[in-house]
Amino acid sequence: MPQMISVVGKSQSGKTTFIEKLIPELKKRGYRIGVIKHAFHKFDMDKEGKDSWRHKAAGADTVIVASQGGIAMVKDHPFENLDSLECYFQEADLVITEGFKRGDKPKIEVFRSAAHQSPLCQQHKDDLVALVTDATDVNLDVPRFGLEEIGRLADLIEEKFL
Repeated sequence: MPQMISVVGKSQSGKTTFIEKLIPELKKRGYRIGVIKHAFHKFDMDKEGKDSWRHKAAGADTVIVASQGGIAMVKDHPFENLDSLECYFQEADLVITEGFKRGDKPKIEVFRSAAHQSPLCQQHKDDLVALVTDATDVNLDVPRFGLEEIGRLADLIEEKFL
């Protein structure tokens, strides 16, 4: 099974933007990357009225839409924890999760001083492996990277997890 790391931070901290920058750097180095985004509420990926939505609404447990460029799947699957999703990422070298701050996977926190006064992991840093921040006055006793130091952070990820 692939290694997993969680990118965490408070709302509007820049987690998605950071992941968007990290993925191409890791891909450039030859790694296959999967992503799991935590949703806080029930969501529907399929659009009402589309054939795939109609199949799912009719009671199908799994619906896959396949095209020349790829596949998308909607599946009934009980979500217990991140480990219950590993079976969907067997071909990946690394799975990056966005959110899952309460999970037990290694964490990289993104903290922007313009968005918040203090980091999320200030008190709970058990699984924290790195801090990505623009703040100069925050020290969480883990390696620290600027918001644009994607290459250096990719080096750390490669060294520790790949």
